[in-house]
Amino acid sequence: MNNLTITRQNGNVPKSLAGEDHISGFIAYLTSAEIPEAFKIEHVQAVSTIDTAEAAGITADAESWSVRVLHYHLSEMFRVNPGISLYLGIFAKPETYNFTEIKTVQNYSSGRIRQMAIWAGDVALAADDLVKIQGVADALDEENAPLSVLYAPKVADVTKLPADVAGGNKCRVSVVIAQAGSGDGADLYADDSNKTVKTSVSAIGIVLGLLSAAAVHQSIGWVKNFPTGVNVPAFGDGKLLRDLDKAVIEQLDSERYIFFRTYPGISDSYVNDSHTMDDATSDYAMIESVRTMDKAVRGIRTYLIPELGGNIYIDADTGKMQSYSVTHLQTTAGKALEDMEKAGELSGYAVEIDPEQDILSTSEVEVVIKQVAVGVMRKIKVKIGFAKSV
Repeated sequence: MNNLTITRQNGNVPKSLAGEDHISGFIAYLTSAEIPEAFKIEHVQAVSTIDTAEAAGITADAESWSVRVLHYHLSEMFRVNPGISLYLGIFAKPETYNFTEIKTVQNYSSGRIRQMAIWAGDVALAADDLVKIQGVADALDEENAPLSVLYAPKVADVTKLPADVAGGNKCRVSVVIAQAGSGDGADLYADDSNKTVKTSVSAIGIVLGLLSAAAVHQSIGWVKNFPTGVNVPAFGDGKLLRDLDKAVIEQLDSERYIFFRTYPGISDSYVNDSHTMDDATSDYAMIESVRTMDKAVRGIRTYLIPELGGNIYIDADTGKMQSYSVTHLQTTAGKALEDMEKAGELSGYAVEIDPEQDILSTSEVEVVIKQVAVGVMRKIKVKIGFAKSV
């Protein structure tokens, strides 16, 4: 009998997302011997799919344990967000970590990276390292290439992590101490050949995937939208969330660490919150605030830079800026913000220009922009009781 059989296959075609908010970077530090051949000369490469990574020697069955961990992070990242656009940097472990590799990877991407993850599972958390990361990120911001950094250090004992490391305007760095307590992440942690000084596997690939999938104004702690896919959450020292006292967990959250948590009656696990290592009272205490502002600044620059060197017309009678010049600049400066408001990334904005500025003397125009952010509902209080009637 005549017959036609068609078998559907997964070609792993890279997904394409609009905009550039999903463009991300990932940095791993390995020994020189562990670095895959494809990365020994060109330390930074674009990796569009897990197949691309595997073709470059980053496989689940690699001889190097660290390479297997890197494969795990990339796999989880593409699982969470198949449309992520990734630049992967693999560097030899330095004697002293200065994290200048952040700039190397960002420059390779021509400044397009919005968020970057650093896996340093054998490097103990130190406040000085967070200052260094923030310093590199600040320098990139001054070069108009701002980004947020997720950092995953070694967690030797989650109950003894440094306290009071947050603060000091460290708004561009977040510390991830989450790890999977089951599945591949747990298996890799158990397989670590260095038993005397355990290396944290971390779950930073999952967190980067979630962050790249989130709109800039969204918290990755949003339960409805951002499940982690980790059924048994743990920490970088292998301790399970369910085995820790509630007071310890609340302390970790107050110290602004990022980890996975569960909710009674709801399956899966979720990010506890979107903390940065800035002060809790800062406008930039949460990653979404930093990402939203970064997007606004990038957009404003895109529209205003072409205006540099242009003419400003002055009212010959009053000496003030002509109203049409003011209106033109206000409209131009607000174009990116208008788009963000339409996309739901801002609640509102205003662009103000004082027409009485002495442009003829200074050749300088001061523009004041005010933004109203989108709120995040972190707590809900419900009052319930019996009544005789309703």
